[in-house]
Amino acid sequence: MALTQRLLRTKPTEQIVAEGGHGEGGDLRRTMTLWQLTLFSVGATLGTGIFVILGQAVPKAGPAVVLSFVLAAITALFSALSYAELAGTIPVSGSSYSYAYATLGELVAWVCGWCLMLEYAVSVAAVAVGWGEYLNSFLHDLFGWTLPAAITHSPGDKGGVINLTAILIVVLCSWLLLRGASESATANTIFVMIKVVVLVFFCVVAFTAFESGNFTPFAPLGVAGITAAASQVFFSYIGFDAASTAGEEAKNPKRDLPLAILFSLLIVTVIYVFVAVAAIGAMPWTEFNPESTEASLSVIVNQATGATWPGIIVSFGAVIAIASVVLTVMYGQTRILFAMSRDGLIPRIFQKVNPRHQVPVANTLIVTGFIVVLAGFIPLGQLAEATSIGTLFAFFIVNIGVIVLRYRSPELPRTFHVPLFPFFPILGAILCLLVMAGLAGVTWIAFGLWMLFGLICYFLYGYRHSRLNTEVTP
Repeated sequence: MALTQRLLRTKPTEQIVAEGGHGEGGDLRRTMTLWQLTLFSVGATLGTGIFVILGQAVPKAGPAVVLSFVLAAITALFSALSYAELAGTIPVSGSSYSYAYATLGELVAWVCGWCLMLEYAVSVAAVAVGWGEYLNSFLHDLFGWTLPAAITHSPGDKGGVINLTAILIVVLCSWLLLRGASESATANTIFVMIKVVVLVFFCVVAFTAFESGNFTPFAPLGVAGITAAASQVFFSYIGFDAASTAGEEAKNPKRDLPLAILFSLLIVTVIYVFVAVAAIGAMPWTEFNPESTEASLSVIVNQATGATWPGIIVSFGAVIAIASVVLTVMYGQTRILFAMSRDGLIPRIFQKVNPRHQVPVANTLIVTGFIVVLAGFIPLGQLAEATSIGTLFAFFIVNIGVIVLRYRSPELPRTFHVPLFPFFPILGAILCLLVMAGLAGVTWIAFGLWMLFGLICYFLYGYRHSRLNTEVTP
């Protein structure tokens, strides 16, 4: 078989599904319900975005930022529909990596998996660093004291020596993951419910100071402002695909995965719109300061009540929100590596399952160690922004993949069908490319270097050890 044929050889969908749930030394346990899967995606999506990005987006669009959130949700919806169809057709842990393997071939699957490594590992490290900053803000508001910079920043960053707070949240989430998928899902459910309650609390308090005049004029910066803000808040929706990484631990994956993906996007959109309306109604859009976005929601509730305790509650919600993101994204990272290892593209240790807890223990510990090093010792800087390209590229692949699979294997049982096919997947792919094109040049450089390193790793290891290619007769 020629090199090109081997690189573009697809893995049969039936084989991918048949291997689902099985690892070396044991099987994953199917315990997750539709409710838990939905909250997994909500937990991965509803994080710092609403606490931070709202303050940055309002000055771009004015009160019409509400439309920006809706527009961003519609943009995400096209990719979510494609994810829903493929998740119901190929209900395994590999998410877009497995979908690419079934539709576009091994090399594309590797690139997609490599993008997901960047998205998950670097983003969770960046989020963990942010958790320490929010924890410090919360402690300052509550007790009037802060943790020293030496243990809350990376070396060389604002006097940092080791970011112990970032390491702490990563280790705590790793401990939860090692206890089992069911226990992790329960913890995430608690985290998500707390942060939803806090955001509902914000809305209730903010609506007590609601001024309808704050929405006039509604779009002072015009359509250009609305679209500019939509591009920015789009990244607040990244994470809705988290449920697709739990395909091998869901009780009824073919039915529940598509529903969980779509329900989570709907829930997050409703929360974002209500928070945006409440925030602008309580504080004129001209008073939003993009330079001090971390405290924007806290400032609003404090002004509305003339007290400081509401802001403390909101700060606590931000701490919990970030913890939930760390937990769910780390979970997704380990399951994608599990799928890649089962295919032989990365070492076998990542697919070994502990028979007692029925989770990939070694995989989780390795991921934890890698993220600890990133979060605790390395200033991430612009690299964190490169995760956006990795995510959007994965979305692009999924939109193309659903078209390929529909035409190539129309007989496959599908529990969900993308409406207006193929128009919606094509539009989803185009929108992903447009958002990617708007990212900074330095982000593209970081992404290009990461891809180059990934291709070197593939040809040195993955290509030689691929289980699919070992079946090829020379």
